Amino acid sequence: MSKIALLGFLYFLVNLPFGYLRAGVPKKSPKWFLYIHLPIPFVILLRTLVFKVSWHFIPILVGCYALGQWAGGKLRR
Repeated sequence: MSKIALLGFLYFLVNLPFGYLRAGVPKKSPKWFLYIHLPIPFVILLRTLVFKVSWHFIPILVGCYALGQWAGGKLRR
């Protein structure tokens, strides 16, 4: 498995629980923003320190991030 595919999968997995939690609070509430933004430092550390992936792959990884949030919300509903 390529490094980018594994990292994208990890972005997805990290965001599943946050998407699940986000779906249970009112939209645009403080907790809603927290559940969207809390995993960002973790995934940045994964990308830069663990996998050492270039910033050129950020659009792909943002898509995996959003997909994880969406899928977590779908699990809740």
